[in-house]
Amino acid sequence: MTKEELLKKVKSSLNITGNFQDETFTEYINEVLDFLRDAGVGESVLQGNSIAGVVTRGVSDLWNGSGELSPYFMQRATQLAYKLSDKENHDLCHVTDADIHQLTGEGG
Repeated sequence: MTKEELLKKVKSSLNITGNFQDETFTEYINEVLDFLRDAGVGESVLQGNSIAGVVTRGVSDLWNGSGELSPYFMQRATQLAYKLSDKENHDLCHVTDADIHQLTGEGG
């Protein structure tokens, strides 16, 4: 998802129209993405379509002025930090016969 698409999605989810506040929303989006990245969320997750909801929640939390991120945002950020991309999950779990033979020292 591009930054422009993410901005459009966040604004739509928050029922914001027009472009008067786009610079502010873009700053908040970047802040939330940096928070998620620093929390350990992988780039493949950050660039995927599923990121829009948590970014919207984070932007809404910041937009409301308290400067505090909601418990839901924090829980979702934690979940996403543990989420692997399909490729990472495949690489982590994929064991071939050759791998087994190498580990056991058996010919094959």
